[in-house]
Amino acid sequence: MATRDTPPPRTGTSEAETLRGFLDYLRISVAAKVDGAPEPEVRTAAVRSGTNLLGLLSHLTYVERAIFLGERVADWQATFRAAPEDSVAEVVARYRTAVESANAVLDGCADLAAPVPRPQPGKPAPSVRWALAHMIEETGRHAGHADILRELIDGSTGR
Repeated sequence: MATRDTPPPRTGTSEAETLRGFLDYLRISVAAKVDGAPEPEVRTAAVRSGTNLLGLLSHLTYVERAIFLGERVADWQATFRAAPEDSVAEVVARYRTAVESANAVLDGCADLAAPVPRPQPGKPAPSVRWALAHMIEETGRHAGHADILRELIDGSTGR
């Protein structure tokens, strides 16, 4: 089922507004790809690598928390797997909560050259600019994967 494609956002004039606008656009797009996807297909690998739709969103939740909240991740490969007991709605809600928490941190960041204010002793934080650019790249790449996986599941297309 084809849905109306949403064009890229028209953001403000500052660098921060542009970066945040595109990141939020991608965040909304990737969550929408997972939201409402049917079980068990949402967690079934459609490609040899084992990648599945629910696992992509689980991974992006961990990335948001690591980059903006300073949470440590011991095993990045494990982040690509949602727990069997987690419903689609729970994984989507967890992602949206991570995004809200990340945005709360970003709301306090006026200087893109300053480090992300995250508590992670012994490890220097990246600049806010780098963190935003990285999250745009990371979310965009996995949003593309999610587009293909969702279409394979039930034919849904569009952002």
